[in-house]
Amino acid sequence: MTFQALLVSKDEEATAVLGPVLSGFGVGVQSCGYPDAICRLTEQNFDAVIVDYDDPHSAALVLQNAYQASARNNAVTIALLSDKTKVRNVFGEGANFVLYKPVSEPQAQASLRAATALIKRERRRSFRVPVQIPVQLRVQNGPDLEGILLDLSEDGMDVLAAQPLCPAAGISASFTLPDGTTEMEVRGEVAWANPNGQSGVRFVDLSENTHSTLRQWVTANAPELPPDDPEPVSQCKLTDLSLGGCYVETESPFPEKSGIVLCLKAEDMEVQAEGMVRVMHPEFGMGIEFASRTAEQRAQVGSFIDFLTSRPGTLPELLVTPRTLTVADDYDGHASANGEELEDSLLQLLRQHESMSLEQFVQALRRQRNSEEVASS
Repeated sequence: MTFQALLVSKDEEATAVLGPVLSGFGVGVQSCGYPDAICRLTEQNFDAVIVDYDDPHSAALVLQNAYQASARNNAVTIALLSDKTKVRNVFGEGANFVLYKPVSEPQAQASLRAATALIKRERRRSFRVPVQIPVQLRVQNGPDLEGILLDLSEDGMDVLAAQPLCPAAGISASFTLPDGTTEMEVRGEVAWANPNGQSGVRFVDLSENTHSTLRQWVTANAPELPPDDPEPVSQCKLTDLSLGGCYVETESPFPEKSGIVLCLKAEDMEVQAEGMVRVMHPEFGMGIEFASRTAEQRAQVGSFIDFLTSRPGTLPELLVTPRTLTVADDYDGHASANGEELEDSLLQLLRQHESMSLEQFVQALRRQRNSEEVASS
């Protein structure tokens, strides 16, 4: 399956580098200027939008239109940037990734590896099978509604409700799969909504069993095979770890607010942990907050920390796989099962990084690392 990217740049050298690299990842490229880009975004669907910030005002308009156009298909956005001091501004304008100019082939390979993995995951999440089945909807702080389920994926659904739904509203839904025997109960969030009652719903907090059932059903009933899940990013070095989060050095970091799955391995011990990227430093690393909603999840991370502490010098293996481009706004990974806040200096640093440059963040990371070593000695 070929993915499509829109490249908006007048830089012929950058275009010459990015085209072959993207092609190697199975991504076709259309190149154009700023005015034409806005027209194309209204007429076509793209899996990725790459925009050059040599013209910051025009680039920001392209990103704004890319965001509006991707309400249904979640295009991954990548900015080409010459001035590293503007990286926080560019993230604030909607870029998921940043490539610093001049762009070299190794740099493009590293950064676009993570971007392509996320593109594949988003395409699979949005891969929907048409259906026509009744669904019962319960709107949070609102009425119960009847509706028709129009299509279904492993992570969401399109519904036509008796009344229009509100974007970002929380809902519960119950329906029976077309096999007539499998009953489903799911919770979700309205991602987009039309006045006629048609809405897109993103599932939240699916159990492993429910997710597996939906995944198998979609694969078995899809008119064409959905995209494969992306390979994990393995070029990672774990530098800091606490109960609440970790920092990972990698040339292929994932975007801030993206959901990821980490697999931590050391000797015969292996732990899987879900998390959200709290801070991303292009071409350097990312800080991840764990989704430690239950005592069991937190105990697994704690056991892994104890294991590493008891074996000084052990270097854990780390694999990181994207789960979703954006985690729901009500993400509460920092809260424990009983609602108490973690006292965690690493986690607090990850959550308070916005005003820091990379150099300032690294210095703060080293200070909290040293203070933890003193406290534990």
